[in-house]
Amino acid sequence: MPSAKQSIYYLVVINVVIFIIGYFFKISEVQALALYFPLNEKFNYYQVLTHMFMHGGISHLLFNMYALWSFGTPLETSWQTPKFLMFYFATGIGAALLYTLVNYYQFSVIFNQIVAFGYSAETIQTMLTSGYVDSNLVNQVGKSTFMELMSIFHSPVVGASGAIYGILVAFAFTYPNAKLSLIFLPIPINAKYFVPVIIAGDLFFGLTKYSVGNIAHFAHVGGAVTALIIILLWKRNNNKMVKP
Repeated sequence: MPSAKQSIYYLVVINVVIFIIGYFFKISEVQALALYFPLNEKFNYYQVLTHMFMHGGISHLLFNMYALWSFGTPLETSWQTPKFLMFYFATGIGAALLYTLVNYYQFSVIFNQIVAFGYSAETIQTMLTSGYVDSNLVNQVGKSTFMELMSIFHSPVVGASGAIYGILVAFAFTYPNAKLSLIFLPIPINAKYFVPVIIAGDLFFGLTKYSVGNIAHFAHVGGAVTALIIILLWKRNNNKMVKP
């Protein structure tokens, strides 16, 4: 069984290799690992797992891998490799599922609005698949709303960020008084306060229009929520085991 350091090392190496192959060589098979919207023809069920090994840029990759190494190493040392890997992939998959459910809801609201204007489901699907833009439809629903529909349908999500947020939650539970700080707020804060604040920030930006950049905030929230559920289940089971 690989040690904690070795296991995270392998995860980092795999992510870096896939990033290099996909980002610099544009190999289509690698691009297919990203998570697409379920109604998109490029969607496959395995993408709920494989998207965790894809990243949208060098900074995205470096940030996630640094966080994986920094916060994941003490957790895996404490938990041992099988438990850590199960947790890592479970939170990543949970992040993908919540992100997809939120996107599906948002997509359905706009889709039904367009149907109410007299467009058939088949016509809408054809427009989305072909990329054809009906100017009359854009005028009816609004340009920003139509672009949101197109973005949900065509834009894949990539990255291990959901699993990283899961690791942050676990770290806060395991080492609540560890001092952490943000780049733009270089003041040491206990992990038990730091992690809830950044999750609340993602929830706020996900629910509002104030988000800057193409960030999957609900994937972050999904990873955190999945982690919380797993940790609470572990605690409940442990409490049952210690009772006489």
